[in-house]
Amino acid sequence: MTHPQDQTGHHVQELPVETPLGVPQEAGVVGRLVERLGFLFAAGIVIAALMLLMEVFLRYVLNRPTIWAHEASTFLCALAFLFGGLYCASRDSHIRVVLLYDLMPAPARRWLDVFISTASMVASGFFAWAAWLMVAKSVWAPSGEIRLERSGSAWNPAIPAWTKIFLFVVMIVMTVQFALFAWNQLRRSGSHRTGDKS
Repeated sequence: MTHPQDQTGHHVQELPVETPLGVPQEAGVVGRLVERLGFLFAAGIVIAALMLLMEVFLRYVLNRPTIWAHEASTFLCALAFLFGGLYCASRDSHIRVVLLYDLMPAPARRWLDVFISTASMVASGFFAWAAWLMVAKSVWAPSGEIRLERSGSAWNPAIPAWTKIFLFVVMIVMTVQFALFAWNQLRRSGSHRTGDKS
């Protein structure tokens, strides 16, 4: 395997191949699934905005406010923000400082990509464990029966428990996503190293 060359014969940097959805190929099936689910959570933000507009009308025009609009819209936005972190990770578009990264040669950047993805996988795994500890406290009573944590408002939904459960699921999927990135980047780095020897 050889590196691509431009018209002058110099090696050119290979960019990550993206799927038609805009997800890097290295994200795998998890990245493609997360990309498709993104529209669902984006719609949740629109629904939350409509709820708040309805609440303003009911409260200040009809003087009949609801007891659920504020908490429901907050819940939808919270889900969207939590999913947004996974969405950015799957698209490999999370914020990064590239001052030193851009100064390195392409082979070093490929191995640094593997290191960054592995470190992110480990960090996500620790956050998933921390989220599980929160889930355990908000779903099970000390006596062992299921008792979802509630908001304590007049509506009193189990939004705190469901938010923590969703955070746990997101962190598990994010851990898997970074593991896929690390594995595929490692395979790419190995193939480039084999190509260098040929």
